[in-house]
Amino acid sequence: MEKLDKKLEDDAKPPIYGIDFTKPGKKRQLASTHLLNLGLTKGGHVELDDSSATNLITGECCGGGIGGGCCKVAPNGDVTPGTPRLPDFEVPQNDAFRSLRINLRPLSRYAKLSGVPDLAPVDREIVPVKDIKHRSTCNLHPPTYVKPHPPHEVFSAKVASCRELTKPGAEKRTYHFDLDVTDYPDEGTNVDFVVGGAIGVCAPNPPTLVQEIFDRLKISKEEQDEPVLLHTQGGRWPTIWGEEEARTLTTTRRELLTWTVDVQSYAPKKDILRLLAEYAEDPNEQLILKYLCSRQGQAAFCELRTGQYVTLIQLLNAFPSSHPPFAELLQHLQALMPRFYSLSADPQLCKSGKKTRRTIEIAVTVHESKENWREGNRQGVGSGFFERTAKKFLEAQETGDLKTMRELRVPMFRGLMSNPLAKEFESDGPMVLIGAGVGIAPFRGFVQKRLQNANCINKVWVLQGIRDSLHDEIYQGEWGVEDEKVKKIVESRRPQEGKRYVQDEVRRQADLVWSVINALDGRVFVCGSSKGMGEGVEAALVDVAMEKGRLRREEAMEFWEKKRKGFQYVAETW
Repeated sequence: MEKLDKKLEDDAKPPIYGIDFTKPGKKRQLASTHLLNLGLTKGGHVELDDSSATNLITGECCGGGIGGGCCKVAPNGDVTPGTPRLPDFEVPQNDAFRSLRINLRPLSRYAKLSGVPDLAPVDREIVPVKDIKHRSTCNLHPPTYVKPHPPHEVFSAKVASCRELTKPGAEKRTYHFDLDVTDYPDEGTNVDFVVGGAIGVCAPNPPTLVQEIFDRLKISKEEQDEPVLLHTQGGRWPTIWGEEEARTLTTTRRELLTWTVDVQSYAPKKDILRLLAEYAEDPNEQLILKYLCSRQGQAAFCELRTGQYVTLIQLLNAFPSSHPPFAELLQHLQALMPRFYSLSADPQLCKSGKKTRRTIEIAVTVHESKENWREGNRQGVGSGFFERTAKKFLEAQETGDLKTMRELRVPMFRGLMSNPLAKEFESDGPMVLIGAGVGIAPFRGFVQKRLQNANCINKVWVLQGIRDSLHDEIYQGEWGVEDEKVKKIVESRRPQEGKRYVQDEVRRQADLVWSVINALDGRVFVCGSSKGMGEGVEAALVDVAMEKGRLRREEAMEFWEKKRKGFQYVAETW
């Protein structure tokens, strides 16, 4: 210990406390928080009155022993002028708070936080009304004021059929849906559903999550569903893409939370942390939240935003004493935007039943990530909605529950029918279609459409990347022709062949790719995730141009950029 004291005396750096509250110590039996009482002894050491807190000392500390410890402080007990002692500090002892991994060490250095913004002015109001009758369709369809496709309303498309495309054991589950659009209204735009187009879907927040947020905010069941008047001072919310103007609407709190705000897709901003701080009853929770909004907490705030993204319910569980007013909370949440899905078949070919019904087909892969603060997985807003719908349909189909099958709907609208993926395949020139996972779905419609034209036979090739053909291949045998005549499967999980990806097949098919892109009206289409697959395919195409065109890398990149501008190379990635 004498050597350590001598080292501290020689240390030229100003002393700081090295406390990291993000690392949990041994759980106490009768307490929900760790109480740390840091005081300087005459020897210049920090005494901890909670032995379980010794695990909170970081690498800046010598470690100490059970029941006490020592930290890098001046050996005479003095600290840098102006540096306060850290008072008794209760850290929220819950998994949600620990998962945030907030670096609280700078809190011990500053007597006063600076740069904490003022609370934003309230720009909306919710007023209960007793004399207005309001028929809510919250469980089936968004409120009529939600207009992502103005001036037209969202169409309630009946689920005509549904099936799971992937097999048990697949890493990601993919579902196929047939949606009945026979009664889709004439919008007078001369734009129809087309191959390669995409529909917009208004997916709601999960009902269980909505209820959990209500419970955390201590909003009663009666308040959740009672009619209210919503007054806004301007902007488009809650209409999505309506006019920017002040509004007065009749709705319910459940409708607003279910259909108009995104509670799980965006990293938290300072304004919502500041709001939670304002209404936190626990002073320590309030201090932590204000710290994240301050100049001193800027680094910790950036780490919070750039790490695994944090959801609203995670924040409400991390700081359980904060119960902000509902209207103010909505003000600081992002609008819940439509999700877009490419058509997976030629709409003109989709007929069902004895009557002539018009259907469109889509494929949806469920995106989910493991929660880092509680059991279970968090699903994407859109794909989670589709899986819930699929499970209801398949269960009703198995039990013969026709009523449930008839009631299942997908709120949608005719979306992007003039995008490059839809417009640029009309010529009868050769084309190579490159995709992975569900990104291959729109190409099925391309192939079906082309096979109707005799001039296009033997002029289309599909390079499909999947993990394992036994589990993950979608639309096997459903391309309108023998699959092997148009499609090359690349499996990334073939132990005997090593890992292979669709971009590797692009390089193997360099002669084909090069001849197609240089042919009259030749096209190369890429569809799928931008991370990994999209970037990998783009790099492979550059390699093809370098090898077959004898181009330098810069020239090869410029070559593909020219093809992109001429719509010979079209990439739709997300």
